[in-house]
Amino acid sequence: MLIFNKQAELKKHLESISNATTTVGFVPTMGALHQGHLSLIANSMTENQVTVVSIFVNPTQFNNAEDLEKYPRTLDSDVVKIESVSADVIVFAPSVEDIYEGNTVSKAFDFDGLENQMEGKHRPGHFDGVGTIVKRLFEIVNPTNAYFGEKDFQQLQIVKKMAEKANLTVKVIGCPIFREENGLAMSSRNERLSEEEREKAALIYLILKSAREQFGTKTVQEITDSVTAAFEQYPDFKLEYFEIADEENLIAPQTIDQDKKYRAFIAVFVSNIRLIDNISLN
Repeated sequence: MLIFNKQAELKKHLESISNATTTVGFVPTMGALHQGHLSLIANSMTENQVTVVSIFVNPTQFNNAEDLEKYPRTLDSDVVKIESVSADVIVFAPSVEDIYEGNTVSKAFDFDGLENQMEGKHRPGHFDGVGTIVKRLFEIVNPTNAYFGEKDFQQLQIVKKMAEKANLTVKVIGCPIFREENGLAMSSRNERLSEEEREKAALIYLILKSAREQFGTKTVQEITDSVTAAFEQYPDFKLEYFEIADEENLIAPQTIDQDKKYRAFIAVFVSNIRLIDNISLN
Protein backbone atom coordinates (compact mmCIF):
# COMPACT_ATOMS: atom_id res chain seq x y z
CA MET A 1 0.00 0.00 0.00
CA LEU A 2 1.29 3.43 -0.93
CA ILE A 3 1.22 6.05 1.85
CA PHE A 4 2.05 9.69 1.13
CA ASN A 5 2.68 12.35 3.77
CA LYS A 6 3.34 15.27 1.44
CA GLN A 7 0.92 16.73 -1.06
CA ALA A 8 3.62 17.34 -3.68
CA GLU A 9 4.56 13.64 -3.69
CA LEU A 10 0.93 12.52 -3.88
CA LYS A 11 0.20 14.86 -6.79
CA LYS A 12 3.30 13.66 -8.64
CA HIS A 13 2.25 10.03 -8.22
CA LEU A 14 -1.35 10.65 -9.30
CA GLU A 15 -0.12 12.47 -12.40
CA SER A 16 2.14 9.52 -13.25
CA ILE A 17 -0.70 6.95 -13.15
CA SER A 18 -3.53 9.03 -14.61
CA ASN A 19 -4.64 10.12 -18.03
CA ALA A 20 -7.64 12.05 -19.35
CA THR A 21 -10.00 9.09 -18.85
CA THR A 22 -8.79 7.87 -15.44
CA THR A 23 -11.45 8.06 -12.74
CA VAL A 24 -10.23 8.90 -9.25
CA GLY A 25 -12.37 8.23 -6.19
CA PHE A 26 -11.65 10.08 -2.97
CA VAL A 27 -12.68 9.35 0.62
CA PRO A 28 -11.66 12.15 3.02
CA THR A 29 -11.52 11.04 6.67
CA MET A 30 -10.16 12.16 10.01
CA GLY A 31 -9.03 8.64 10.83
CA ALA A 32 -10.24 6.35 13.63
CA LEU A 33 -11.83 4.39 10.81
CA HIS A 34 -14.89 2.18 11.26
CA GLN A 35 -17.08 0.06 9.02
CA GLY A 36 -18.85 3.12 7.67
CA HIS A 37 -15.58 4.52 6.34
CA LEU A 38 -14.65 1.13 4.88
CA SER A 39 -17.98 1.01 3.02
CA LEU A 40 -17.16 4.37 1.42
CA ILE A 41 -13.78 3.02 0.35
CA ALA A 42 -15.41 -0.11 -1.09
CA ASN A 43 -17.86 2.04 -3.06
CA SER A 44 -15.00 4.08 -4.45
CA MET A 45 -13.03 0.98 -5.41
CA THR A 46 -16.05 -0.36 -7.30
CA GLU A 47 -16.78 2.86 -9.15
CA ASN A 48 -13.28 4.22 -9.91
CA GLN A 49 -9.94 3.09 -11.28
CA VAL A 50 -7.95 4.82 -8.54
CA THR A 51 -8.97 5.39 -4.90
CA VAL A 52 -7.36 7.85 -2.49
CA VAL A 53 -8.17 7.96 1.23
CA SER A 54 -7.01 10.94 3.28
CA ILE A 55 -6.43 10.67 7.02
CA PHE A 56 -6.12 14.13 8.53
CA VAL A 57 -7.48 15.56 11.77
CA ASN A 58 -8.33 19.07 10.64
CA PRO A 59 -7.73 21.63 13.43
CA THR A 60 -9.75 24.45 11.86
CA GLN A 61 -13.09 22.64 12.13
CA PHE A 62 -12.87 22.18 15.90
CA ASN A 63 -14.28 24.98 18.01
CA ASN A 64 -13.41 23.08 21.19
CA ALA A 65 -9.67 22.71 21.89
CA GLU A 66 -10.23 19.77 24.25
CA ASP A 67 -12.25 17.94 21.59
CA LEU A 68 -9.38 18.38 19.11
CA GLU A 69 -6.83 17.17 21.65
CA LYS A 70 -8.85 14.05 22.53
CA TYR A 71 -9.82 13.14 18.97
CA PRO A 72 -8.48 9.60 18.34
CA ARG A 73 -5.41 9.32 16.13
CA THR A 74 -4.91 5.72 15.03
CA LEU A 75 -3.02 5.79 11.74
CA ASP A 76 -1.39 2.36 12.03
CA SER A 77 -4.65 0.54 12.72
CA ASP A 78 -6.43 2.66 10.10
CA VAL A 79 -3.97 1.45 7.46
CA VAL A 80 -4.60 -2.17 8.47
CA LYS A 81 -8.35 -1.63 8.13
CA ILE A 82 -7.94 -0.04 4.70
CA GLU A 83 -5.79 -2.98 3.58
CA SER A 84 -8.64 -5.30 4.56
CA VAL A 85 -10.65 -3.63 1.78
CA SER A 86 -7.80 -3.37 -0.74
CA ALA A 87 -4.05 -2.94 -0.75
CA ASP A 88 -4.44 -0.86 -3.90
CA VAL A 89 -5.84 2.13 -2.01
CA ILE A 90 -3.56 5.17 -1.88
CA VAL A 91 -3.37 6.76 1.58
CA PHE A 92 -2.68 10.45 2.08
CA ALA A 93 -1.75 11.25 5.69
CA PRO A 94 -0.28 14.76 5.67
CA SER A 95 0.85 16.96 8.53
CA VAL A 96 -0.92 20.19 9.47
CA GLU A 97 2.14 22.08 8.19
CA ASP A 98 1.98 20.36 4.79
CA ILE A 99 -1.71 21.17 4.34
CA TYR A 100 -1.81 24.69 5.75
CA GLU A 101 1.75 25.72 4.90
CA GLY A 102 2.25 27.66 8.13
CA ASN A 103 -1.12 29.45 8.10
CA THR A 104 -3.53 27.25 10.05
CA VAL A 105 -6.67 29.33 9.68
CA SER A 106 -9.91 28.71 7.84
CA LYS A 107 -11.26 30.79 4.99
CA ALA A 108 -14.73 32.34 5.11
CA PHE A 109 -17.38 30.62 2.97
CA ASP A 110 -20.91 31.44 1.91
CA PHE A 111 -22.93 28.25 1.66
CA ASP A 112 -26.19 30.05 0.86
CA GLY A 113 -27.40 29.73 4.43
CA LEU A 114 -26.80 25.99 4.87
CA GLU A 115 -24.09 26.86 7.39
CA ASN A 116 -26.51 28.73 9.67
CA GLN A 117 -28.61 25.72 10.66
CA MET A 118 -28.12 22.97 13.26
CA GLU A 119 -24.37 22.36 13.61
CA GLY A 120 -23.63 25.86 12.36
CA LYS A 121 -25.66 27.41 15.18
CA HIS A 122 -23.91 25.37 17.85
CA ARG A 123 -20.37 25.22 16.45
CA PRO A 124 -19.40 28.70 15.18
CA GLY A 125 -16.84 28.57 12.37
CA HIS A 126 -17.06 24.79 12.04
CA PHE A 127 -18.20 24.76 8.43
CA ASP A 128 -15.62 27.35 7.38
CA GLY A 129 -13.06 24.81 8.61
CA VAL A 130 -14.80 22.00 6.73
CA GLY A 131 -15.00 24.04 3.53
CA THR A 132 -11.34 25.05 3.82
CA ILE A 133 -9.97 21.54 4.23
CA VAL A 134 -12.27 19.78 1.76
CA LYS A 135 -11.62 22.37 -0.95
CA ARG A 136 -7.88 22.06 -0.30
CA LEU A 137 -8.01 18.26 -0.50
CA PHE A 138 -10.10 18.39 -3.68
CA GLU A 139 -7.45 20.67 -5.22
CA ILE A 140 -4.68 18.25 -4.23
CA VAL A 141 -6.36 14.98 -5.26
CA ASN A 142 -8.48 16.33 -8.14
CA PRO A 143 -11.00 13.50 -7.75
CA THR A 144 -13.70 12.43 -10.19
CA ASN A 145 -15.95 11.29 -7.34
CA ALA A 146 -15.83 11.99 -3.59
CA TYR A 147 -17.67 9.90 -0.99
CA PHE A 148 -19.20 11.14 2.27
CA GLY A 149 -21.38 9.39 4.83
CA GLU A 150 -24.90 10.66 5.43
CA LYS A 151 -24.37 10.63 9.22
CA ASP A 152 -22.95 14.11 8.68
CA PHE A 153 -25.82 15.03 6.34
CA GLN A 154 -25.47 18.78 6.84
CA GLN A 155 -21.76 18.50 6.02
CA LEU A 156 -22.63 16.51 2.89
CA GLN A 157 -24.95 19.29 1.68
CA ILE A 158 -22.33 21.92 2.56
CA VAL A 159 -19.63 20.12 0.55
CA LYS A 160 -21.99 19.79 -2.44
CA LYS A 161 -22.71 23.53 -2.25
CA MET A 162 -19.01 24.38 -1.93
CA ALA A 163 -18.13 22.28 -4.98
CA GLU A 164 -20.96 23.87 -6.97
CA LYS A 165 -20.04 27.45 -6.05
CA ALA A 166 -16.32 26.86 -6.64
CA ASN A 167 -17.08 25.30 -10.05
CA LEU A 168 -15.26 22.10 -9.13
CA THR A 169 -15.83 19.13 -11.42
CA VAL A 170 -15.93 16.55 -8.62
CA LYS A 171 -19.18 14.63 -8.08
CA VAL A 172 -20.00 14.53 -4.35
CA ILE A 173 -21.76 11.28 -3.43
CA GLY A 174 -23.63 10.63 -0.18
CA CYS A 175 -23.65 7.07 1.21
CA PRO A 176 -25.99 5.51 3.80
CA ILE A 177 -25.31 5.64 7.53
CA PHE A 178 -23.67 2.53 8.97
CA ARG A 179 -24.96 1.58 12.42
CA GLU A 180 -23.80 -0.63 15.26
CA GLU A 181 -25.97 -3.65 16.06
CA ASN A 182 -27.89 -1.61 18.62
CA GLY A 183 -28.62 1.17 16.10
CA LEU A 184 -26.01 3.69 17.25
CA ALA A 185 -24.60 5.52 14.22
CA MET A 186 -20.98 4.55 13.69
CA SER A 187 -18.65 7.42 14.51
CA SER A 188 -15.01 7.88 15.38
CA ARG A 189 -16.22 9.56 18.58
CA ASN A 190 -17.79 6.28 19.69
CA GLU A 191 -14.25 5.16 20.56
CA ARG A 192 -14.40 7.55 23.52
CA LEU A 193 -17.53 5.89 24.94
CA SER A 194 -17.36 3.17 27.56
CA GLU A 195 -19.10 -0.11 26.73
CA GLU A 196 -21.95 0.87 29.03
CA GLU A 197 -22.28 4.32 27.43
CA ARG A 198 -22.18 2.75 23.98
CA GLU A 199 -25.13 0.52 24.85
CA LYS A 200 -27.08 3.39 26.41
CA ALA A 201 -26.47 5.54 23.32
CA ALA A 202 -28.74 3.21 21.34
CA LEU A 203 -31.50 5.39 22.78
CA ILE A 204 -30.68 8.12 20.24
CA TYR A 205 -31.70 5.99 17.26
CA LEU A 206 -34.77 4.64 19.07
CA ILE A 207 -36.00 8.19 19.65
CA LEU A 208 -35.26 9.15 16.03
CA LYS A 209 -37.31 6.17 14.83
CA SER A 210 -40.14 7.25 17.12
CA ALA A 211 -40.01 10.74 15.57
CA ARG A 212 -40.26 9.17 12.11
CA GLU A 213 -43.33 7.20 13.17
CA GLN A 214 -44.99 10.42 14.35
CA PHE A 215 -44.13 12.34 11.18
CA GLY A 216 -47.19 12.93 9.03
CA THR A 217 -49.67 12.58 11.89
CA LYS A 218 -48.27 15.19 14.31
CA THR A 219 -46.97 18.71 13.82
CA VAL A 220 -43.25 19.49 13.80
CA GLN A 221 -43.62 21.18 17.21
CA GLU A 222 -45.45 18.22 18.69
CA ILE A 223 -42.72 15.85 17.52
CA THR A 224 -40.01 18.16 18.87
CA ASP A 225 -41.77 18.36 22.24
CA SER A 226 -42.08 14.56 22.30
CA VAL A 227 -38.35 14.09 21.65
CA THR A 228 -37.41 16.68 24.29
CA ALA A 229 -39.66 15.00 26.85
CA ALA A 230 -38.19 11.58 26.03
CA PHE A 231 -34.62 12.71 26.74
CA GLU A 232 -35.66 14.43 29.97
CA GLN A 233 -36.34 10.96 31.38
CA TYR A 234 -32.66 10.02 31.01
CA PRO A 235 -30.25 12.09 33.15
CA ASP A 236 -27.17 10.59 31.41
CA PHE A 237 -28.17 12.36 28.20
CA LYS A 238 -28.17 16.06 27.40
CA LEU A 239 -30.10 16.99 24.25
CA GLU A 240 -28.40 19.88 22.47
CA TYR A 241 -30.86 20.11 19.62
CA PHE A 242 -33.50 18.21 17.69
CA GLU A 243 -34.70 19.70 14.42
CA ILE A 244 -36.80 18.63 11.48
CA ALA A 245 -35.61 20.27 8.28
CA ASP A 246 -36.01 20.29 4.51
CA GLU A 247 -33.20 18.13 3.08
CA GLU A 248 -32.35 20.70 0.39
CA ASN A 249 -32.13 23.97 2.32
CA LEU A 250 -31.95 22.54 5.87
CA ILE A 251 -34.60 25.02 7.04
CA ALA A 252 -37.24 23.91 9.55
CA PRO A 253 -40.67 23.94 7.85
CA GLN A 254 -43.71 25.74 9.18
CA THR A 255 -45.94 23.27 7.35
CA ILE A 256 -45.13 19.99 5.63
CA ASP A 257 -45.04 19.98 1.83
CA GLN A 258 -45.73 16.47 0.52
CA ASP A 259 -43.47 17.11 -2.50
CA LYS A 260 -40.38 17.77 -0.35
CA LYS A 261 -38.05 15.45 1.55
CA TYR A 262 -37.50 15.99 5.25
CA ARG A 263 -34.99 14.71 7.74
CA ALA A 264 -34.73 14.80 11.53
CA PHE A 265 -31.38 15.94 12.97
CA ILE A 266 -30.13 15.48 16.50
CA ALA A 267 -27.11 16.28 18.68
CA VAL A 268 -26.81 14.69 22.12
CA PHE A 269 -24.17 14.60 24.83
CA VAL A 270 -23.56 11.20 26.40
CA SER A 271 -21.43 12.05 29.44
CA ASN A 272 -19.19 14.71 27.83
CA ILE A 273 -19.09 13.13 24.38
CA ARG A 274 -21.12 14.81 21.67
CA LEU A 275 -22.89 12.53 19.18
CA ILE A 276 -24.92 13.49 16.12
CA ASP A 277 -27.34 11.48 14.02
CA ASN A 278 -30.19 11.94 11.58
CA ILE A 279 -32.96 10.00 9.90
CA SER A 280 -34.95 10.40 6.69
CA LEU A 281 -38.61 11.02 7.48
CA ASN A 282 -40.30 10.44 4.11
